Amino acid sequence: MNDDNRDDAFEAPEEDLAEYIGESENSKSLVLPRQQMPRRMYVLPVSNRPFFPAQVQPIVVNQNPWQETLKRVGETDHKVLGICFVEDSDPEQGIPGSDELETTGCAVRVHHAQGENGKVQFIAQGLQRFRITQWLRRRPPYLVEVEYPEEPEEAADELKAYTLAIISSIKELLRTNPLYGEEVKQYLSRFGPDDSSPLADFGASMTSAKGTELQEVLNTVPLLRRMEKVLLLMAKEQEVARLQSEISEEVNEKVQKHQREFFLKEQLKVIQRELGMAKDDKTADAERFQERMEKLNPPEQVQERFDDELQKLQVLEQGSPEYGVTRNYLDWLTQVPWGLTSEDHFDLAEARRILDRDHDGLEDVKSRIVEFLAEGTFKGEVSGSILLLVGPPGVGKTSIGHSVADALGRKFYRFSVGGMRDEAEIKGHRRTYIGAMPGKFVQALKDSKVSNPVIMLDEIDKIGASFQGDPASALLETLDPEQNREFLDHYLDVRMDLSKVLFICTANQLDTIPRPLLDRMDVIRLSGYIAEEKLAIAKHYLMPRLLKRAGLLKKQMNITDAAIKQIIEGYAREAGVRGLEKLLHKVIRKGIVRLLENPDQPVKVGVSDLQTYLGQPAFRKEKSLKGTGVVTGLAWTAMGGATLSIEASRIHSTQRGFKLTGQLGEVMKESAEIAYSYVSSNLKRFKGDPTFFDKSFVHLHVPEGATPKDGPSAGVTMATALLSIARKEAPQQNLAMTGELTLTGQVLPVGGIREKVIAARRQKIGNLILPDANRGDYEELPDYLKEGLTVNFAKQYSDVFQVCFGDKPKKGASVH
Repeated sequence: MNDDNRDDAFEAPEEDLAEYIGESENSKSLVLPRQQMPRRMYVLPVSNRPFFPAQVQPIVVNQNPWQETLKRVGETDHKVLGICFVEDSDPEQGIPGSDELETTGCAVRVHHAQGENGKVQFIAQGLQRFRITQWLRRRPPYLVEVEYPEEPEEAADELKAYTLAIISSIKELLRTNPLYGEEVKQYLSRFGPDDSSPLADFGASMTSAKGTELQEVLNTVPLLRRMEKVLLLMAKEQEVARLQSEISEEVNEKVQKHQREFFLKEQLKVIQRELGMAKDDKTADAERFQERMEKLNPPEQVQERFDDELQKLQVLEQGSPEYGVTRNYLDWLTQVPWGLTSEDHFDLAEARRILDRDHDGLEDVKSRIVEFLAEGTFKGEVSGSILLLVGPPGVGKTSIGHSVADALGRKFYRFSVGGMRDEAEIKGHRRTYIGAMPGKFVQALKDSKVSNPVIMLDEIDKIGASFQGDPASALLETLDPEQNREFLDHYLDVRMDLSKVLFICTANQLDTIPRPLLDRMDVIRLSGYIAEEKLAIAKHYLMPRLLKRAGLLKKQMNITDAAIKQIIEGYAREAGVRGLEKLLHKVIRKGIVRLLENPDQPVKVGVSDLQTYLGQPAFRKEKSLKGTGVVTGLAWTAMGGATLSIEASRIHSTQRGFKLTGQLGEVMKESAEIAYSYVSSNLKRFKGDPTFFDKSFVHLHVPEGATPKDGPSAGVTMATALLSIARKEAPQQNLAMTGELTLTGQVLPVGGIREKVIAARRQKIGNLILPDANRGDYEELPDYLKEGLTVNFAKQYSDVFQVCFGDKPKKGASVH
């Protein structure tokens, strides 16, 4: 095929197909398209959308396999080609079969066919509809025999109305999309406005409807029915065009509004600058910082630093990095409340009322806080002391800090130092670093807007250390009353007075707090709660809060006191009340499910319902420990007090030996060795067989072996268990003890007396043995904790022996 644009640029036809494409006798004369249309023609499939008789537009097809089709069309005199629509056909996937082609298509005259880069392009001039009546060749080049359907006569009035409607729709589309104007010009060059049939086809071709919808128009020969379908398609097109126009207008309006505002603002800035009415951003920043500082009462050194930095800010260019650093520094420096304090409320009766309002129990803790506030009332200020609240989780350490702040009328700020490993969190970063910020204490003063807030440091026993420094050491300067008058934050780099701040720290235990830090604190211990206190807390605080959080009224859900007490004793025996709160929340959630199923029936939870709501109790009522070699000890843990059973047993009598089990730490192992040695050397004195241990392999076990246990408080308990198997006599029942033992039989004092007494009450143990040196600790306990207890104080182990076995030891020792 040649590349020129001549219509006859094809080679001669093959002989075997010439008979199918005959020439009309009038082919050389001037005729209209309708008057000379071939009955046999080659057809070409198109996949995007069907072609209409009113169209003139270029078509591009692959040379392979359609070049041969176009070549043979070019060899004919009429140059007519049939174009049929193929639904969902991809030209790259192969040649569509003859059964895929629509039977109704459009006959077109081919003009200016030319090939390039594997494609053939030609201009197709739509002539007339045709319908395939017979297939003469079912593989490319497709050859068919066709007929041209005649349009039936239509009523002139209806035809005119539809014609005007289509013309109106075309005008509407021209307004929304001017690109249609070229197509209208092409149409008017070939047809007039009175040509209704081409007008309908042209209207359809203007729309962006699907190919199947357009094919329905092509299939419809009766003109009025065809025009109805075309009007429907054009109405859809108008709606799409209208929506597109609205979206475009909205976007343009927003863009123009922003541009207009930008230009107006810039013009306003220029006008104000010319009239001396406005300042640039640098001047505005400087004046804002100046206004802030005028409202404060800074020390002289802070004022000097501020003046220097402000002068530097006014000299620097806004685009320089130094400008941003200086501006941020001044922003922080002017937000610290220099010289601003809140007035303390020194009303001990009000303080006591607030503490009682927020907490049940903890009478000794409340008294200690009231004493602390009384001292502040006497001297006129609360300073120079750092409170450390130590106790198990969930006993209310953080809420006590809130209550102290309320009682004093001070702002409250809390942050956790648990896991903190960066010294800069306390003392700030050097401001030359990218992203530098002041430390937590500067941020606390900024947020509270006063220089004397209550700052709570939670979890101070879990503070860490790393290559980034030791935050605990950085806290020394902060918390020491002698040093914090001149606290230096690395970012601000000016001295700050933190002496007016009341620091309250919380911890679960003292062992992990660095000793120099602990020495600066006033320790207040919070022990666990007994069942009666937990019940009061649940009724007065936990239940109202949980009901409010769930949006329930008190009459809609009720948990009886007996049920709450059963939850405390059977499901939540921890020292605090956090676990109790979770269990009550679980009961309320399950109750809400029942309430939704039957809204008119209030939910009442009694003791018998608890297993349905919470399952089997985690703690069952324990039988009193009894038996030879079984003794109950009292222990202290970070979670509160606990009872600890210690068992001793003689394994065999073939050789001497001693075995320990139960995940014991070094201190408890030493206690066990001392107890073994002491009992072995004093068996005769305690009326046992002096040779018992010489021929006995003894096993001492502390149950719950998976739990690590350590601490100097189990010596007398272990000695009693060993003496029990040596005497073959069980010790007194309902008895628990604590105390450390020496090789000479001295009973040493231990810590955590309050927690241990609470643990004994929790287990309903009424008889205790405590070291005589702890008599003062026991006497300080509230009366409600001591009520119903029988306490024996022991100086020597002989005092323990007399209580456990009801017998007096012999005088002297029986060391062998």
